Amino acid sequence: MKIAIPVLYDYNTPMANCYFCGTEIPTDKKIYRTTLCSSCGNPLKICYHCRFYDAQAPHGCKEHIVEPVQNKETANFCDYFVPAESTKSRKNRDEDHKSAVDTFNSLFSD
Repeated sequence: MKIAIPVLYDYNTPMANCYFCGTEIPTDKKIYRTTLCSSCGNPLKICYHCRFYDAQAPHGCKEHIVEPVQNKETANFCDYFVPAESTKSRKNRDEDHKSAVDTFNSLFSD
């Protein structure tokens, strides 16, 4: 019989980049509610930087949260926050969205 051993998550796992400016976040930086990006000054403890963020999940979170975070771009008090291993910046998300829309529209063009 195999016993499942939980893997403890290393809180200092690096994020790919800041959602707002795309700057890489240092691996040795702990993320608190008051932690700001060294480049743009925006908060780092936001839903878009969390490993549990999922736009398709209820309230945008894979965890069963009691109090949903309304604004995903502002610092919050969520106890489930764990830095994501990679995140896309707003610019990259906008480019991906535009690319998807263009691809969809090309399906119906003559």
